[in-house]
Amino acid sequence: MKQTLLTPIKSFFRQEYASGILLFLMAIAAMVAVNSPLNSYYNALLGIFVEVRIGEFEIAKPLLPWINDGLMAIFFFHVGLEIKREMLAGKLSDLSTAVFPVCAAIGGIIMPALIYIMINYDSPTAMEGWAIPTATDIAFTLGVLALLGDRIPSGLKVFLLSLAVMDDLAAILIIAFFYTESPGVNSLLVVAAMLCLLFMFNRMKVTSLVPYVFVGLILWASVLKSGLHATLAGVILALFIPYEKGEGKRNLLVEIEEDLKTSVYFVILPIFAFANSGIYLGGLSFDSLLRPIPLGIIAGLLFGKQLGIFLFAWLSVKIGIARLPKGMNWKHLYGVALLCGIGFTMSLFISSLAFHSGDMNRMVDDRLGIIVGSLLSGILGYLVLLFSTNKGKDDTANGDS
Repeated sequence: MKQTLLTPIKSFFRQEYASGILLFLMAIAAMVAVNSPLNSYYNALLGIFVEVRIGEFEIAKPLLPWINDGLMAIFFFHVGLEIKREMLAGKLSDLSTAVFPVCAAIGGIIMPALIYIMINYDSPTAMEGWAIPTATDIAFTLGVLALLGDRIPSGLKVFLLSLAVMDDLAAILIIAFFYTESPGVNSLLVVAAMLCLLFMFNRMKVTSLVPYVFVGLILWASVLKSGLHATLAGVILALFIPYEKGEGKRNLLVEIEEDLKTSVYFVILPIFAFANSGIYLGGLSFDSLLRPIPLGIIAGLLFGKQLGIFLFAWLSVKIGIARLPKGMNWKHLYGVALLCGIGFTMSLFISSLAFHSGDMNRMVDDRLGIIVGSLLSGILGYLVLLFSTNKGKDDTANGDS
């Protein structure tokens, strides 16, 4: 009987769309909590003060920064592992096949940012959020693709995964260069020492996880204290995890990536979504969507993403530096370009950096724009792909409509 009850639950969590649905449910739960008598409990939970002290060293923050700086560092560590693997032996290791998604990703970053800037150019404070609509939430996007089943040609998913890797890499660089404070010298010295140790571990091909975890924790705390964003420590650590090609060898990078996957997509990201999606809907109206910040985010996600990805990908084919992947046509590309306007997780994260010290109205504005822009992009992208694909058949990638 127990096995019978657990079977559908286990089956659900094995589906590709499961993580996207869970993220959506957690976002809804946060909004329900904020707009109900549970509001005070929600705020009290995120405001719980957590302190870690070792001698004179201490980190003391409310729970929300621990989630955004701590748990998300693990998420970025996982992203870093994926990026390294894809560039060394994956879909981005072959230049001839990588050009197409790389061009598409560049367009999907430039156009949303330009649209946001055009709408908010006259407000220095609002301009801090220029990078919010440049991100793509791969969990949600893959979840929508999974709902379409065998209508989707295999090349389409490969293209989306490649594009998402480049998108994540761009987000990391944006955070590093535009959303970090001037670092403190003493903490940077500790960071440099940890980097030397990690380099030594990598060159010695150390395959035990323990030394990497120990040094990684010190690296995270030092990056946090330095003024740089703590999530960058996760990416830096990932770059030093050894990757060995060939059969019969222990591949620590792949092992860690696989071990973390479930925790990242079914624990860390849902917790982040719940902690950052609470929007108080009181007093909001259609006019609220027309305020510069939400309008810039919605327009960037909905129009900027599809225009940038499609235009840059089309140009790369027309000038002869890339070609459409096998099984894809231009309708498929347009549908995926729309889906990439689902920014959610990464957009929320960047918005927490851009407006972390802003007033409450601005914090509502950015979350409102992210949720509406992502929702519209997801629905329209799903419909375009639904009506442009044949069930059980791969369309020929000839570039025709």
